Amino acid sequence: MMMDIYVDKLYKYERKEEPCFIGIPVKKGELRDLDRVTVFQDDRVLPLQKKVTARHDDGSVKFLFLRFLADLPANKGVILKCDMNAQTDKPSEFFEVGVTQGQKDIKVDTGVISFAVENDSDSIFQYLEADGRRYEKRQLVGPLLCGGEGKRYQMKIGQWSIVESGAVCAILKAKGTNVCVNAEAEQVDFEIKLTAYAKKPWIEVSYRIINTTLKQFPIASLVFDVKLRNNDNNDEKMTQVSEIRTCAASSNYRTDFLIGEHGEAVSKYVDAQSLVYESNEHFAEVFYGTFFADSTDKDGGVCATIFQAQQNYPKAVRADNKGVSVMLVPEVTPEFGEDKVVMESGMSREQKFLLHFHDAKETLEALDNRSLIYQMPDRPYVQPEVHQESGCYPDIFTDKYIPEAEQALIAKADGHARAYGMLNFGDTPDMNYTTQGRGGGDLVWSNNEYDFPHACALLYVRNGTRRFLDYNIAAVSHWMDVDVCHFSDDPLFLGGQWEHTNGHCRGNAIPREKLMVCSHQWVEGLLDYYHFTGDERGLETALGIGNNVLRLLDMPMYAKVGEANARETGWALRSLTALYVETHDKKWLVKADKIIQDFKVWGDQYGGDWLAPYTDNTVIRVGFMISVAVGSLMRYYRVFPSAELKTMMINAVDDLIENCYMERTGLFYYKELPSLNRLGTNTLLLESLVIAYELTGDAAYLKYGEQTFQKALREPSGSSLGKKTIYGDAVVAGSGSAKNFGQCFIPLAMYYRVIMKSGVYKGSLR
Repeated sequence: MMMDIYVDKLYKYERKEEPCFIGIPVKKGELRDLDRVTVFQDDRVLPLQKKVTARHDDGSVKFLFLRFLADLPANKGVILKCDMNAQTDKPSEFFEVGVTQGQKDIKVDTGVISFAVENDSDSIFQYLEADGRRYEKRQLVGPLLCGGEGKRYQMKIGQWSIVESGAVCAILKAKGTNVCVNAEAEQVDFEIKLTAYAKKPWIEVSYRIINTTLKQFPIASLVFDVKLRNNDNNDEKMTQVSEIRTCAASSNYRTDFLIGEHGEAVSKYVDAQSLVYESNEHFAEVFYGTFFADSTDKDGGVCATIFQAQQNYPKAVRADNKGVSVMLVPEVTPEFGEDKVVMESGMSREQKFLLHFHDAKETLEALDNRSLIYQMPDRPYVQPEVHQESGCYPDIFTDKYIPEAEQALIAKADGHARAYGMLNFGDTPDMNYTTQGRGGGDLVWSNNEYDFPHACALLYVRNGTRRFLDYNIAAVSHWMDVDVCHFSDDPLFLGGQWEHTNGHCRGNAIPREKLMVCSHQWVEGLLDYYHFTGDERGLETALGIGNNVLRLLDMPMYAKVGEANARETGWALRSLTALYVETHDKKWLVKADKIIQDFKVWGDQYGGDWLAPYTDNTVIRVGFMISVAVGSLMRYYRVFPSAELKTMMINAVDDLIENCYMERTGLFYYKELPSLNRLGTNTLLLESLVIAYELTGDAAYLKYGEQTFQKALREPSGSSLGKKTIYGDAVVAGSGSAKNFGQCFIPLAMYYRVIMKSGVYKGSLR
C-alpha cells in the first residue's frame, strides 16, 4: 500500500534533513507489523523512526506514527511517498542517535552533540559537548524554583528512562522533586523530557511542574541558566568582554533584536501589559512570534528559545557575558513586570525551550530562522481520503459539498476567544457561565467541555487544514496539565477532569463543594492527540480519566437508576467505550455494561425514555441530555450490535420527536417544563436523528432537524480578534467559548453527510 505524504510550502530557506513527524490511520487488516514501512523522497529512502500507537481488534495496525528526516525546499511544497510494504531494505549508512544506558546514567550522541544524564542527580545534564566545547553540570543549572516567601528549592531527579531512540531522535524522561532548602515546606514535583535530534545542534527541554501540595503554590521564579564558562577552571579571564556578542529577540511580524556587542546584558520579557498593547493577527495556537536569547564568544555560543512564550506569559530571557537565562517564570521586578503564577493544588504545567549550540560564526539570521521554525514547525499530512478510507473515525466525511456549510464549520472552529497566560493558554473562558455568577465574579473556564480537541481533530482529518491540528495540540497540552487533577488526598479527584469552573479547578462559587462528575470528562481528543503526535501523555491522561470515571460510578448517586440525568452516565459510557476500542481491555466494559442495563430499565421506571430529575417533584425530558445518551449508546452499538440496543435508541428518538418537537417552529424545545419550554437549537439532537435514520433507513427522521441545522449554520460565531482585556492571570482576546464548536461539530457534520447522501438536500439552504 502506497500513499502520499504532503509537506506544504512554508519557509523561504531550504531545510536539509528536517525532523518531521506524522500520525497515519490504517484500515483494519492491511498492516500487521512495521518491518517494511518506508518513506521515500524522490526514490531515496529517508531516515525513519516508527511505532504503533493503536491496533484494531484483530491485532492489525490502526494508527502508525512516523518520524523522518526530509529535505524541504525553499518556498515550495514537497510530496513524499510512504510504502507500507516496501521491498527496499534500509541502507546500512543510516546514522542512528547513539544511546547508551549504564547502571547510573544514560549517554546520548547525536553526531553533533553528546551529553549524559545521571540518576539521582541535582542537575539535568552531567555534561554536554557541542562543537568542540564542553559544558560541565554547573554550567547547565536548573530550572531552579523559588516559591512564595523566598523559599528556594533544589532539584532532585530520580531515574531516567529512554522513551524513544533511532535514526531521527532520542527522547529521555525522568521524574523529580523540588526540595525546599531554606525552610520546612512541602515538596513540589516535576517531570523532565529531553529530545535530541540526529546530526542537529539542538536539544528540546521540557519541564513540567506539578503542584503536589494541598494548597495554592505561588511560583516566584523558575529559571534555567547556561553559562558559557566553567568558573571552577577560572577560564572566565580567557575571553575578553569585547569578544562576546549578546542578543535578546522577540517577534510578532518581524523579529526585533536587542544586540550587545561587548558582553552587554540584554533581555526581553512578555507580560500582560505588553500583550494588551501589541497587535497580532496570527492564530495563536499555530504561531504568535518567537522569543530567544543568545550569547556567543570566540569559542561558540548558545541560543535559547522559549516555545510559545507570548502565549504562556509571563516569560523572560536574558543574555550577558556569562551566558543565557531562560525564565519560564521571571521574578517580579521592575525589569520583568508584576505578573504572578499561582498554581492550584493538583495542577501541573509543561513549558518547553530549545537549546541551540553553535559555533562563533553563526549569524543571528540563522539563529532566528531556527527559532522561528521551532515555534511553527512543518506539519506533514495525508489527504482526507486516507483518513476516510481507514474507517478509524466517525463518518463525518462527505463527497459533495455545500459552500455555506463548509464555511460555517470552519467559522465555528475558529470562532472562540484566545486566552493568554501560562495557566490559561489552550482554554477559553465561557462568558455565559461567568455572567450567570457561577464563578463568584471570576471567569469560568470551559475546561474543554464537550471535547473541543476531538472536534478539532475530526475537522482536521476532514479537510486537511493544519491549524485545526494545532488547535488540538494546544488545547490538549493545557487539558493534560491544568484541567486534570494530578495530586489529591481524595481518590475521587485524582486523575479526573474538572468541569467548567473558576480558576480551572477551584470549584464553582455557587453554594456547593468542588465536585468531579462523569458528565464532564472526555477522552477522545486526548487519544487523537496521542495518535497525531506520538506523545504518550495523551494516552496516559485518557487512561487516568477513565479510571476516575470508574471510581465515580461507584458513588451512591449512580447506584439507583434515574437518579442522575442521562448525560451523566451517557458521557461516561462514551469515554469507557472509546477506551475499550483503544486498548481492547475488558475492564472498561464492566461499568459500561452496567450503564447499558440501567438505560434498559430507565424508561419503565418513569414512563418515558430517560427522564431526568429536576425540581423536587418533577422528572422531565431534556432533549440534548437524552441525545448524549443516544450518541453514546450508538458508539457502544457499533462495537457490540444488538437488536435490543437498536430498539432502545429508535424508541428514544421517537419519544423526543413525539414530546419535544414543535411543529410550527420546526425546532425542539429546550427542557420539558413551562418555565424552560423555550426554543432550543442544541445540535446534539441532530446526531440522534441521524442515528435513527442510520438504524432504520427512514429519511423522514431527517426532516425534524432541518431548522436546527439551518439555524446552526447561520448562527454568528465568536471571534479570536477584538479588544484584549486582563482578567487576573489571563489576557483574553475575542469572544466565544471553545465549548460551542466541541458540542456542535459532530452532529452538524453527521447531519450534513446524510442529507447529501439521502437526497434530502435539494440544493439550497432556505
